[in-house]
Amino acid sequence: MKISIGSDHAGYNLKKIISDFLKNKGHEIIDVGTNSFEKSVDYPDFAKAVALNVAEGKSERGIIICGSGVGASIAANKIKNIRAGLCHDTYSAHQGVEHDDMNVLCLGARIVGEELAKEIVSAFLSAKFSYEERHMRRLEKIKKIEEER
Repeated sequence: MKISIGSDHAGYNLKKIISDFLKNKGHEIIDVGTNSFEKSVDYPDFAKAVALNVAEGKSERGIIICGSGVGASIAANKIKNIRAGLCHDTYSAHQGVEHDDMNVLCLGARIVGEELAKEIVSAFLSAKFSYEERHMRRLEKIKKIEEER
């Protein structure tokens, strides 16, 4: 799978760990930055880059990592056709895809450790949208809300 990944300085170390983990699993990684934990940068820049790659079909899914994951989630969800979810457990990571067609995972590097982050990412990437009628109906309602803005 082709995956876009990005982080701010707070998420840089976890981003590197997750990128290496995914490469070892055979995934193709598009790393949009940042490239250091030493210089403070703004998470919206990297959230936007990941979300645009997913929205434009340059990658199938996206992962954004910042300190808490909250800001990244807020920023990514401003991009049309992005359904970013902040997940710090495996259930939310797979259920968000299966029920809500989540296409961007947001993580908080200051919240989860690297082993749990790997499990969350694996749950997110292995999940598939269910296409059940009730989930399709709800997704259409979300798309209508997006069009109204």
